[in-house]
Amino acid sequence: MSLMLGLLLCLFCTVCIFLLRLLLVVNSGPNCKPGGKGSVCVLVVAGSGGHTTEILRLMESLSPSYKPRHYVIADTDRMSEEKIRAFESAKENGSIGSKYTVHRIPRSREVLQSWSSSLKSTLNALLYSVPLVFRLQPDVVLCNGPGTCVPLCASALLLGVLGLKRVLIVYVESLCRVETMSLSGKILYPVADYFFVQWSTLRDKYPRSIFLGRLV
Repeated sequence: MSLMLGLLLCLFCTVCIFLLRLLLVVNSGPNCKPGGKGSVCVLVVAGSGGHTTEILRLMESLSPSYKPRHYVIADTDRMSEEKIRAFESAKENGSIGSKYTVHRIPRSREVLQSWSSSLKSTLNALLYSVPLVFRLQPDVVLCNGPGTCVPLCASALLLGVLGLKRVLIVYVESLCRVETMSLSGKILYPVADYFFVQWSTLRDKYPRSIFLGRLV
């Protein structure tokens, strides 16, 4: 009985600390300052390997009005930050006016990770995602499949549920997904404002999706 009370007290204290942290973040005001008239603050979720390559190709097609750009990567991702900084450096050399930040959160799910441990790691990632999204308050969340995007999109939805800000969720399924959707895609398909697929076979299976051909 005493062990159960101790666990409940620990859980209560954890929730209180999290809510206090969230309250401090909200009261500090939005971090996502407009980059100018008509600018769109975008939160970009970068995954490891091909996910980052594809999302940066998508970023190349966006107009300069998408700024500031806040990239979020998993804390165990060692390559994506280098690719992001190289990409932004090239934009700056092109006189587009680079304005970006890079943030890290715990990885939601590792490759081949068990479902039971995935739930725990996803909840841990959510504890970091909510304060981050509430502080940045982006206009758009852009993602293409890494597990890290799920807690970030959930946090963006929470902003809208609480009436703090309406955030558009734009999901682009990875090019390698020809006939089956990724786990992240299946989770976010019902809630994404715009859900793009790059193969007609997926469009036929998921009528809410948008097919414009190859995007990356």
